[in-house]
Amino acid sequence: MSIALVTGTSSGIGLHTAIGLASAGVSVVATVRDPARADALRAAAESAGVNIDIRALDVTDADGARALVDDLGALDILVNNAGRGAVGTLEQLSDADLQAQLDTNYLSVARLTRLVLPGMRERGHGRIVTVTSVGGVVGQPFADAYCGAKFAVEGLMQSLAPVVAPFGIDVAIVEPAAVASSFTESVERYDGGAYQAQLDAYLERTTASFAQAQSAEDAAKTVIEAAITDTPKFRWQTSEAAVRFAGLSLGDLDGSRVIGVTSGWIR
Repeated sequence: MSIALVTGTSSGIGLHTAIGLASAGVSVVATVRDPARADALRAAAESAGVNIDIRALDVTDADGARALVDDLGALDILVNNAGRGAVGTLEQLSDADLQAQLDTNYLSVARLTRLVLPGMRERGHGRIVTVTSVGGVVGQPFADAYCGAKFAVEGLMQSLAPVVAPFGIDVAIVEPAAVASSFTESVERYDGGAYQAQLDAYLERTTASFAQAQSAEDAAKTVIEAAITDTPKFRWQTSEAAVRFAGLSLGDLDGSRVIGVTSGWIR
């Protein structure tokens, strides 16, 4: 039986990924930052008739991450799902704000991946799946810190993938677009100040987008597929909307198409 470590499982994509992998016969270790918020995961596991090993982990805690991986030993699958958002433009963001995004969305991913690599390399197999975002390929107004961290983690994983492939380790990134989950409730927000009119326009557009958002359960299906498929690939999108959105940037050699589209969001 394969063993998977999935981070950020108290709700949303992470919860449904943990349940889906367990239902597919994978032994799942699911981490939550606050065990008191794991009731939804426990209830979902009971409803699905699966067993999940729930562990406490703040992914930004380097010592905690190392202790967990040391305790678990051999891992076949790592799903880096834990993340955080922020709405604010660069002039409003402190170094601490930028660091907080990097800590959760980039450095913690790098750290956990580095911790599991030796065991996977020695055993000659492994799968590392990182949930990024279409914000990892398309920079968006007022998502400066978030998109910056997501761009960074996509670059990290794309650089890592060919290096570890000869050791039987597959690396994948999964790019959701708008997903209906509690993630948006925890997003840090800043007053618009001089940018208030632009921020209002952006929030109006974003609200409309999330009103038609993909469900977290549906998005998790792509994460699960990326984790257990026999035909792995590097880049996955979770919906047709995500395919279209990511495609804005992936074929935009001079950057004019992306800037043209996103400028229209704040007018």
